[in-house]
Amino acid sequence: MRSIEEKIDWAEDYYERFSGPLMQDEAIVHYLTRLEDAMQVSHKEMGEIGVLGICRDCEKNGGGSCCGAGLENKYDGWLLLINLLLDVRLPKKRHHKESCFFLGETGCLLKARHVICVNYLCKKITDQINPHTLKALREKEGIELDVLFRLNERLKKVLQFRLPKD
Repeated sequence: MRSIEEKIDWAEDYYERFSGPLMQDEAIVHYLTRLEDAMQVSHKEMGEIGVLGICRDCEKNGGGSCCGAGLENKYDGWLLLINLLLDVRLPKKRHHKESCFFLGETGCLLKARHVICVNYLCKKITDQINPHTLKALREKEGIELDVLFRLNERLKKVLQFRLPKD
């Protein structure tokens, strides 16, 4: 398994080499726009229903975040490449040794997140927020993840002839 630093290097290399052609692909640009919109909607919903507040309180007063060290290993180069296409600057080192490589002072440094990072809700959240309210959030997150999946597949299709053979 490649280290997170190696995955970041791969994503940055592919971004440097292929971002021009990728950003000329109409489908990729369309999916990036839809993804930005979907992420904004689900993040806004998280704030409005109190998820973000519960997470901040847990980080500050509850002994730490659920974004623990090792979670970054779920990420692959493709998802990191998507973040670069979304103008995210990938970190070069871990902010806190006990936390995910991508957790910064104010939360996740990534825009496009792994499905586990989008879907996971701890017991504190599920105990405090009405299930019907959470259902509405889940529907918004589902749209975000669907667009992310489609974008990921499109990137692979566009770059399939430029990838090294295993």
